[in-house]
Amino acid sequence: MPIITIIGRGHSGTRAMSHTLYTSGVYMGRTINASGDKVPPHDLYDACRIFAKYVRWAGGTSWDFSKTLEMDIDPEFVEKVEAYLADVLENGDPFRGWKLPETTLIYPWIVRMFPDIRYIHWIRDPRDGILARHRTDDLGDFGIARPDTADIRRQRAISWLYQYRLMKATPAPGHLVTIRFEDFVLKQEETLRRLEAYLGIPLSRIVVRPEAVGRWKKAEGALPMDLLGEALAELGYEV
Repeated sequence: MPIITIIGRGHSGTRAMSHTLYTSGVYMGRTINASGDKVPPHDLYDACRIFAKYVRWAGGTSWDFSKTLEMDIDPEFVEKVEAYLADVLENGDPFRGWKLPETTLIYPWIVRMFPDIRYIHWIRDPRDGILARHRTDDLGDFGIARPDTADIRRQRAISWLYQYRLMKATPAPGHLVTIRFEDFVLKQEETLRRLEAYLGIPLSRIVVRPEAVGRWKKAEGALPMDLLGEALAELGYEV
C-alpha cells in the first residue's frame, strides 16, 4: 500500500497537490485543514526542532547538513514523527499519504525512515513563494540558526534557500518525481498524466488559477535576488 508525501516549502502551491490527492480518494490523514495540511502538526514541529540540533550553521546563508546524513536518527525524532503520522501509518486504505510543508525541514531523516514511499517534490518560483506569510518564514522558530534581518522578504528567501539546499544535500529516494507548480497550473492535463503514471492511480482534476503564476511581476517592493538568483537559474526559471 504506497504512502505518498509532498515535499515543498509553504506557499509553493502544495495545497493544490494535496487537494488533488484527497479528491482522488487518497487518505490524507484523519483531519486536514483548508490548506490540505495534515493536522494537528505539533509532533512534527517538535521533530523539526530535534533535527535542527544536528545542523551546523556556518554563517551567512551556509549550513552544514553532513551530520544529519551520517549519524543514526535521533530516537526521539522517530517517536515524534510516528506520533504525527500514526493515523496514516495505521490506515488500511490502498493509497494514503500526508502533506505538511514543514516536512521539508526534516527531509533527510524522512527519506531514511521511509525509503520506499512515493515522494512528490513540489517546486514553485520562489519569487512568488515569498510574497505571502508562512509558518516557516523564521527558521529560528524551528531551532535553525540563521542570519537576522528585519526585511520580511529577505527572511522568507533565507528560509526558502535553506530548504532548497537541504533538499539538494539529501540523497534522492528510490521513488521521486519533481513537479513545478507552474506546469500543474498551465499544463495541468500533461502534468497529471505524468503523476498518474508515477503513482499508479487516476487523479481528479481540480480548478486551477493561471493568475497564480508570476504574481511577483506585479508585486511592489524589491525582491532579494542576491539570495535567489543562482537557484532560480538552476531550476530553469528566467532570471
